[in-house]
Amino acid sequence: MTPRERVAAAFEGRPCDMIPVHHIHASSQVASALLGREAYVGGGIQQWREVSAWWQGEDAHTEFVERSFQDAIDLSMVLENDIIRPSYWRFNRRPTKRIDENTFLFEHGDESEWQVLRYDPPSEQCNLFPYRAQRPVTFEDIEREVDAGERSLGEYRPSESWFDFEFQTQKLFGDLYAIRIHGVGISLPLADAGNEAWFEALILRPDLIARYLDLHVEHARHTIAFLASRGFKYLFGGGDFASNDGPMYSPRHFHEFLAPRLRQITDICNSHGVYHLFASDGNLWPVADDIFGYAGTHGFYEIDRRAGMDLRKLHDRFPHLTTVGNVSSHTLHLGTKDDVVRETMEAIAEGKRYSHTVVGVSNSIVPGTPMENLMAMLDTIREHR
Repeated sequence: MTPRERVAAAFEGRPCDMIPVHHIHASSQVASALLGREAYVGGGIQQWREVSAWWQGEDAHTEFVERSFQDAIDLSMVLENDIIRPSYWRFNRRPTKRIDENTFLFEHGDESEWQVLRYDPPSEQCNLFPYRAQRPVTFEDIEREVDAGERSLGEYRPSESWFDFEFQTQKLFGDLYAIRIHGVGISLPLADAGNEAWFEALILRPDLIARYLDLHVEHARHTIAFLASRGFKYLFGGGDFASNDGPMYSPRHFHEFLAPRLRQITDICNSHGVYHLFASDGNLWPVADDIFGYAGTHGFYEIDRRAGMDLRKLHDRFPHLTTVGNVSSHTLHLGTKDDVVRETMEAIAEGKRYSHTVVGVSNSIVPGTPMENLMAMLDTIREHR
């Protein structure tokens, strides 16, 4: 079977020659060790690289784009992914000042709108924050944002330029591999500093929450039709909203606001013959029946094993659900080689017991992950899948 056929079999619940593989994300440090060169993949480091490239000029940015695409493809091949991830994080904006090697200023618009991007090399993460201290978000701010989104909805039309790496990959490898693409995410901006008003609005202004999430659904409606008509099958979405202790807001609010709209997105995907995948870290059991039962989402990735998201329990409770991952980033980073092999074998065993399984790292292969551990996981998958 080809990788594409293998992934299709997993989502359809059919037997396949071997368990398909997809590793969700990899740091640049780890990817560089695997490829034997500095690898232009990762999270915040890629945002810093792109901004740095823009600071150097058009030619440098062109080189950044070309290297980012090639390295993402090469990394997928080295990891032996059946689902290719063609693109990592981006920040496609020109800075106006370079404050130091790792800090850039964007003086666009009024001074209250200026932003600073700061990169932390050890973690490979970036923070984007206002140049001036901001007042807390208010209900009026949320309403203005929703009003603007509703006014511009008629102009929302996806284009190939939004997904340039994915379209390139589709042309080069679409006959052989499944291609990962985003565009159906839905969430509330609850984790951002100063956004406490969104929590309050769940109780005091539910009309604003409903309108905001309805915009996500309408954006997804256009995006799904656009991508499905061009041959993409696996649409990665979701949105972080939980910790190891459970959701950041009540299951009642999730049931009232998120679940119906997740169901709408799944229904739209069903009408176009494509798959809706959901992601969030953390313990999702308090709302799992809403996400994977009522809403009928087809796939689940970023499966947080350490938060209790167990593959066997998921498959027994939701027989239609295709799981992607369940080898913990924490174990890969801080566990022993034996820990890694054991956890990988458990995921493989579940894949052989229940065909709706794609094996891989559930979140990121983080900086500092021992190569011995990484190779133990890759060798175990290769030998036993």
